[in-house]
Amino acid sequence: MRANRRRDTAPEIALRRELFRRGLRFRVDYRITVDPTAHVRPDIVFTHRRLAIFVDGCYWHSCPIHATMPKSNVDFWARKFARNRERDLRDRTLLEQAGWTVLRFWEHEDPTRAAEVVEDWIRQRSSR
Repeated sequence: MRANRRRDTAPEIALRRELFRRGLRFRVDYRITVDPTAHVRPDIVFTHRRLAIFVDGCYWHSCPIHATMPKSNVDFWARKFARNRERDLRDRTLLEQAGWTVLRFWEHEDPTRAAEVVEDWIRQRSSR
């Protein structure tokens, strides 16, 4: 599992390139401390907007469309995927309780469309 990247995956890079192309500037893998004992590292962060973005891999985060279960060591993988989903929910809850907005995209989603969603969200907040 060492070969699996925690950051800079192809889907993350594709979304970051599209956001940058649109003139949006952000932090990458930025550590957000939500309380003295907990922190979260979203894939993309707009610090001044308090917007955290995650790009979830279909395999590791159990995509409802593309998730597959390995044929061997099923108990281990079932627990691993369940812990990943629990961590995702915990991170979202912690961030939202701290006043952040969380957007999640699947790796199979079109990065151009995901960038449109982010840009629309930012534009709506800027006009207020």
